[in-house]
Amino acid sequence: MKATRKTIIYLGILTLIGITGCVPARKYEDLLERRQNCENQNNQLRVENEELITLNNELLRSRDNLQERVEQLRKDTTEIGRINRRLERNYDRLLETYENLLDQNQKLMEGQEIEANRILRRLKETQEDLQRREDELRRASAQMDEKERNLNQLMSELEQKEQRVTELENILARQDSTVQALRRTVSNALLGFEGQGLTVEIKKGKVYVSLEESLLFASGSTSVDSRGVNALRQLATVLANNPEINVLIEGHTDDVPLRPGSAIRDNWDLSVLRATAIVRILLQNSNIDPQRLTAAGRGEYMPIDPAETPQARQKNRRTEIILTPQLDDLFQIIELN
Repeated sequence: MKATRKTIIYLGILTLIGITGCVPARKYEDLLERRQNCENQNNQLRVENEELITLNNELLRSRDNLQERVEQLRKDTTEIGRINRRLERNYDRLLETYENLLDQNQKLMEGQEIEANRILRRLKETQEDLQRREDELRRASAQMDEKERNLNQLMSELEQKEQRVTELENILARQDSTVQALRRTVSNALLGFEGQGLTVEIKKGKVYVSLEESLLFASGSTSVDSRGVNALRQLATVLANNPEINVLIEGHTDDVPLRPGSAIRDNWDLSVLRATAIVRILLQNSNIDPQRLTAAGRGEYMPIDPAETPQARQKNRRTEIILTPQLDDLFQIIELN
């Protein structure tokens, strides 16, 4: 369009130039004026054309945007249509279900009162059963809580008992170690007398120092001879150096009755007097606390050998000095249990 207009203008100018060669000056000026007007119009048309082109481009863009929107709307319309059809199908199904429910309800209302009552009874029974189960569950939960509390208490008591058992084992281990060390100490102190009527051994967690009658007493006597005094003094030194050891002195006799008219009435008397005689020797010139010592007489009633032979009776005539570690910690634990 723009090229055509330029062509027309050029042709007009050429025509004017051709005409000017044969027209008067006045006409030439008119032609010049017309030419100027044409140029002005042409410029005005050019500006308008450019504006129209710009407007046309904007319209084209707007058209493209509208086409995109139309396309999107078409897609949205298609999706909405699909959703609408699906909703219509769902609605139809719901409507059918609703109508079925109405029909069933109508049937119930028309003649199925018995079934309705049965359902109501079952519903009531179910509610009552649920209530019973809920009550049982509540009671079971309370019982579980109580059992859990009891279990926690038992676990705590078990831990405490395990702790006391550990303490008891440690005490027993210390006691065993003490007894073993005490036996070695006593054996070393009385080394010269072992095999000569004296034995040292451990029984029931205690150290037993057994002295035959021949090492201490003459037959029927309560006086300790010099050799026995020497052995007892060496034992007293050990006891003085171990103040945590308790000492039980037990006198034992055979089953032969004493001669009538003797100052000592019977074997009970003899066994006790011999025990107290040994206690006095242990306390002479020593730092032993008398409260640690106990004198006891067993008479003839705890024989080593019950046979009625000279050899058995010789074994039974003895004095046993029983050394026991103090068990205050052990007794305290036992009392706690």
